[in-house]
Amino acid sequence: MKPVLVQLVYIIAAILFIFGLKLLSSVRSARRGNALASTAMLLAIIATLVQLPDFDPIWIVAGLVIGGAIGAVAARTVQMTAMPEMVAIFNGFGGGASVLVALSFLWARVIGPGTTGSMTDAIPVAATISAALSIIIGSVTFSGSGVAFAKLQGLITGNPILFKGQNAFNLLVALGTVALAVWAGFLTAGASTLMIGVILLTVITLLLGILLVIPIGGADMPVVISLLNSYSGLAACAAGFVVENNLLIIGGALVGASGLILTNIMCKAMNRSLANVLFGGFGAETATGSKNARDYSNIKQYGPEEAAMVMESASLVIIVPGYGLAVAQAQHACKEFADLLQQRGCEVRYAIHPVAGRMPGHMNVLLAEADVPYEQLMEMDQINPDFKNADVSLVLGANDVVNPAALDEPSSPIYGMPILNVHESRSVMVVKRSLSPGFAGIKNPLFERDNALMIFGDAKQVLQDLIRELRDA
Repeated sequence: MKPVLVQLVYIIAAILFIFGLKLLSSVRSARRGNALASTAMLLAIIATLVQLPDFDPIWIVAGLVIGGAIGAVAARTVQMTAMPEMVAIFNGFGGGASVLVALSFLWARVIGPGTTGSMTDAIPVAATISAALSIIIGSVTFSGSGVAFAKLQGLITGNPILFKGQNAFNLLVALGTVALAVWAGFLTAGASTLMIGVILLTVITLLLGILLVIPIGGADMPVVISLLNSYSGLAACAAGFVVENNLLIIGGALVGASGLILTNIMCKAMNRSLANVLFGGFGAETATGSKNARDYSNIKQYGPEEAAMVMESASLVIIVPGYGLAVAQAQHACKEFADLLQQRGCEVRYAIHPVAGRMPGHMNVLLAEADVPYEQLMEMDQINPDFKNADVSLVLGANDVVNPAALDEPSSPIYGMPILNVHESRSVMVVKRSLSPGFAGIKNPLFERDNALMIFGDAKQVLQDLIRELRDA
């Protein structure tokens, strides 16, 4: 009776996972989706513990206390600006956990006490393949996520790190990984040689993860994070086959599939293929060799007082948030500014580009934290036709996603990328600390347009100054 009940709980948990994932697709329902998925995970853990013949509760309690404490501290102390880094490192933890599951499985079946010492006698072929996949994908995810974290945190350069023959070398390492996995999995019978093969496989795939992520620049971080998220799910799915746990297979497959779908959405938002993102080294030439990325003429600079005078007569203002808004932690000031405009009879909307910020959904999460009404958050395809009717488009720390070179300059590296058409507004106010380029490392001709007004300064301070000027008007 117990196995039947456990599988029934697994089915319920799987259904909750699916519905939770569906609810996460909308900012309005994301909290309920998170609650459903968390409940499903709790049910899964309880059901798994119930079916174990014997286990030491001390280890379980220790894991819950340590992991729960880390999660609680992270949830309360990590700033919104560091959310991409946290997502990256959590992806890495997921991949690392799958590697540990596969390694412990091999140890228990072949190397541990009471075993025959023969892999062919102890492990079926399907389990061997699953264990190898779990180690390969999990190790790539772990080390790749570590590099992504270091790039986002500024521990290493955010520009692509390239060397001659890099793609060929990566291919050679990947082929070596496959060959080593075949040798360790199917040509090795003894426990000692198996251990050597598994250790080498883990080390090489950790190296492969580093090599795959270092050539990717900051502009592509949203794609990298969603792809690594998919990898962590695939690694968990493979681990599920290793330990023969149906719910782990389902959960991992859901994460893997949703991550791949999100990766595809991110690539379409940049009008680039996944292969170009992974192997193109985008941003290397422009970041280091562009001499005109900061050379501008016809720049019109406004202060908060002049900008507030323009805002006073506006009937439609579209706010375009970018990473600069997150860095300044200006989401609450932005909400206060928008509320003040609405009190004066002005309509306010927010334009959200799919790759604004440094992770998928970064701006949605940021503005939701400030209780910005969901109906005011509009995706790129929804909001683009409205820019022609906007009196003011207020760009807060965004750069590449509003760069008209993507439409007008075939020689530009971002040509063809869908952008927010802020240049079509009657007036465009761009709040930036300086004229420095964005992640793509290229010049933005928007700043030189006749309808563009530059307001230099910290986004939070500028918004607070605008609020003061409007209240005094």
